[in-house]
Amino acid sequence: MTNLIRWEPFREMLTLREMMDRMIDEVFERPFGVTFAGQVPAIDMYQTDNEVVVKAALPGVKADDVQISVTGDVLTIKGEIKQEEEQKGRSYHIREHRWGAFERSIILPTAVVADKARAEFENGILTITLPKAEEVRPKTITVKAK
Repeated sequence: MTNLIRWEPFREMLTLREMMDRMIDEVFERPFGVTFAGQVPAIDMYQTDNEVVVKAALPGVKADDVQISVTGDVLTIKGEIKQEEEQKGRSYHIREHRWGAFERSIILPTAVVADKARAEFENGILTITLPKAEEVRPKTITVKAK
């Protein structure tokens, strides 16, 4: 007696796509010092007339476990998510929470004054506010009529 199994080509294509995505992630992310136990912290960066603002999603990270530095035009965020102690008597079916050290460096779009930067951490979101350097801020010139 033989069992027939229905072939579903789309299922195999999804697996191929997942493998390609994983390969591309490994090739292009790791050389730039970006690690986060397999994931990169999500970052939003925008600028106003006077400052550059960077928001990083760091769920499970404590504020004391984060270090921020600015070197030239590069902002670096480092930290660590501590692994939860394993409880005896638990048998995990799914375990997707990530832990370990991470580091992410991004190039800032303009010159900033690092000494006057502010960082706030609330509900797993790190907000870094970097004032722009005086020479790159827009200047308003008033026109006087004669």
